[in-house]
Amino acid sequence: MKIRGGSMDTKGIDTSITYEYSEYPDVKAGRCDNCGHTLFKSSVGKGNFLRECRNCGMKKNI
Repeated sequence: MKIRGGSMDTKGIDTSITYEYSEYPDVKAGRCDNCGHTLFKSSVGKGNFLRECRNCGMKKNI
């Protein structure tokens, strides 16, 4: 199921949850699973590398 919101076309993945890469690897390497964009905000803290999509906000611990 795809959800259209403004100019963003997403797959309806809950962006309030931080997903674990080991449980949910990338569908397409280097792209957001929700919207397909390649731009991410990255941060490191508490031994985790967090990647957040700049377009839709989906987060994954890598």
